[in-house]
Amino acid sequence: MVVQVKALACELPSQRGLPLSRFSISEVAAEVRRAGIVATIGDSTVWRWLHEDAIRPWQHRCWIFPRDPDFAAKAGRILDLYERVWEDKLLADDEFVLSTDEKTSIQARLRLHTSLPPGPGRAMRVEHEYGRKGAWAYLAALDVHRAKLFGRCEPTTGIEPFGRLVDEVMATPPYSEARRVFWIMDNGSSHRGEPSIRRLRESHPRLVPVHGPVHASWLNQIEIYFSIVQRKALTPNDFPSLDAVRDRLLGFQEHYEKIATPFQWAFTRSDLDHLLASINFNASSVDRRAA
Repeated sequence: MVVQVKALACELPSQRGLPLSRFSISEVAAEVRRAGIVATIGDSTVWRWLHEDAIRPWQHRCWIFPRDPDFAAKAGRILDLYERVWEDKLLADDEFVLSTDEKTSIQARLRLHTSLPPGPGRAMRVEHEYGRKGAWAYLAALDVHRAKLFGRCEPTTGIEPFGRLVDEVMATPPYSEARRVFWIMDNGSSHRGEPSIRRLRESHPRLVPVHGPVHASWLNQIEIYFSIVQRKALTPNDFPSLDAVRDRLLGFQEHYEKIATPFQWAFTRSDLDHLLASINFNASSVDRRAA
């Protein structure tokens, strides 16, 4: 009986003909009784049984199914670079790995009342209403093995703004004298596909563009830095001007470099293989149930 209750909680309500998006504890209990699994059962009993296996049908998480046919190969070479390996060979000391992307539409929001600092028993207070003072695109590149950062604020993203970031990095030692500099990037319009590869290699012959799979930003370490920027420098958003936003972003970048160490990236090729096998198994199970 316990197993039947847990199995029911792991079904989608729509599979049982219920007009619900997800089950609550009380709804699981009601469906267990309606299905005739037990005559009576309390919510606390259902909760206790589900808690044993951390089954929480009232929660949900959004995700994107990997649809790139070359997902494993593209993701694998990025994971190799994080371990300083390229095409089964260790990188030399004068070869570097950069992770790059753009954080778009960073607004300057001038609050209609001055923000109040925290005090005893009182959190910082930020006025809900604000006026818009424009927005920046923040383009950045992170040396994943040295925790070295480059960043610039641009009015918009695009080929030319991204090119200016690349030029800045590639003109700076040790990258200007490097044997190879690997640039890990997503498939955004500023640096997408073969035209981007040709354009970057023509301008910088030692640059090696490395595109990740589509919808796989979680493989790009610069996204970790962007999440830190969002939490530590941009939230709450209360800026009198675009200049103030730029000063905060570049000031935080300088501050972070002084205290940062490389991210301890633990996800390996082996983990990737297990993940993809699990996804394929679950997808096959869903397809079989749908059939």
